[in-house]
Amino acid sequence: MIRKLRAASAQWTLVVPVAAFVVLVLTWHEDLPGWVVGVVALFLIGAVLAAVHHAEVIAHWTGEPFGSLVLAVAVTVIEVALIVTLMADGGDKSATLARDTVFAAVMITCNGIMGLSIIVAALRYRTAVFNAEGTGTALACIATLATLSMVLPTFTTSTPGPQFSTTQLGYAATASLVVYGLFVTTQTLRHRDYFLPVTPEGGIRRDEDDDHVGPPTLRAAGVSLLLLAVALVSVVGLAKGVSPTIESAVDDAGLPHAVVGVVIAMMVLLPETIAALRSAVRNRVQTSLNLALGSALASIGLTIPAVAIASTWLSGPLVLGLAPSHMVLLTLTVVLGTLTVIPRRATLLQGALHLGVLAEFVVLAVNP
Repeated sequence: MIRKLRAASAQWTLVVPVAAFVVLVLTWHEDLPGWVVGVVALFLIGAVLAAVHHAEVIAHWTGEPFGSLVLAVAVTVIEVALIVTLMADGGDKSATLARDTVFAAVMITCNGIMGLSIIVAALRYRTAVFNAEGTGTALACIATLATLSMVLPTFTTSTPGPQFSTTQLGYAATASLVVYGLFVTTQTLRHRDYFLPVTPEGGIRRDEDDDHVGPPTLRAAGVSLLLLAVALVSVVGLAKGVSPTIESAVDDAGLPHAVVGVVIAMMVLLPETIAALRSAVRNRVQTSLNLALGSALASIGLTIPAVAIASTWLSGPLVLGLAPSHMVLLTLTVVLGTLTVIPRRATLLQGALHLGVLAEFVVLAVNP
């Protein structure tokens, strides 16, 4: 019976990404009626779940922290493509889309995914344990890049409004790539042990400590890598397909256009959210934090250079500077994250505080 269930699960995860991609091809650049949007949304959810499965297969084959890095980078690369595509189609109306989506990603990952992961682990194991060196390093990089890319434009004077001049944007893009590259090098080569899951006693948790089957074969990992790419392309493509419906709903409800960026970030980050929570259930909170903070860092480190290049041929302005209320939330997120990381363990209280900051961000997005 167990073998039959595993076989059915394997078939499902093989079929759904391909089916979702076919739906994407059939609906690309089409005006979708309401019932078709509902069907597209179902395939979108299926593609997300399939992406999580294949990401976990790859993570099992490569080991940490490479597994979480693959998922974070893959999702972010396609997220960047979605942002640039929407900016090209939206004109002046999408001038703040990159800023809104990146900042929403930072809030969702650093408060939502991080807070939920801590709560899940704390409920199951009383405290969530992780490695302060690795988590603190990621948080420091996020604080640096977020400030350089999204806080400084509000205070520069070379260009009117919260925008960078060409020289300033070039430096921010270069700094984002350099810092992200250094972080990946630190995470995967020089100090990989800082990003490995830890035991309650503080030792490194090895894969053999968990009760699961052996690592997949090279062929199985290769198939999962291919299907992960197909699933993620489908997720972002289908999200773009339903984005006009989202924009219309936001406009009809009289909500700020920034809500669109929040919704897009939530959809794109759904695979990482599910994967992080599943790791937290297994008491591998460091893996959850690698996914959360790694996604936030990749979102800034890859999106800013991409939109900087795209701004050379996009006709509309590129607004990156945050509003004062968002700068307060960013500061609070960094301070709270630092205080959460320092003790190397967290309880329900810290997780609830992070979720409280995320809830405030959503309230301000809807009612600024």
